[in-house]
Amino acid sequence: MQYISYFLALFLFASSMYAEESFSMIKPRAVTEQHIGAIIDQIESSGLKVVALKMVKFETALAKQFYAEHEGKPFFDALIQKMTSGPVVAMVIEGEDAVRRLRTLVGATNPEQAAPNTIRARFGKGVTENAIHASDSVASA
Repeated sequence: MQYISYFLALFLFASSMYAEESFSMIKPRAVTEQHIGAIIDQIESSGLKVVALKMVKFETALAKQFYAEHEGKPFFDALIQKMTSGPVVAMVIEGEDAVRRLRTLVGATNPEQAAPNTIRARFGKGVTENAIHASDSVASA
């Protein structure tokens, strides 16, 4: 029995060493339109795991900090307004090569340019209402 516990602990440790984490956020319009379940199902069906999830109201100061790289761009104010218009679902996604796989699953920023059956192609309504955010690197996650 002692050996079984040892190997189980070693397996769990080794498995977590190779899993990468990414950050994703279902945006207010997709939440309001009740696409949370379908989006999470698509993520999980791809083999990625949702390991943390929380629905929160994105406050203006935090939204501005989160999207600071876009400050000064013509769409910045509209983006902040839309992101603070209702609750978001923040998630930590885990899996092998999670950042790249999640970004592929999410699709292009503009839903009209997103590959068919990606999350943004299915649920996005425009560039600032594209249903979901997915971090572009482990560092930004």
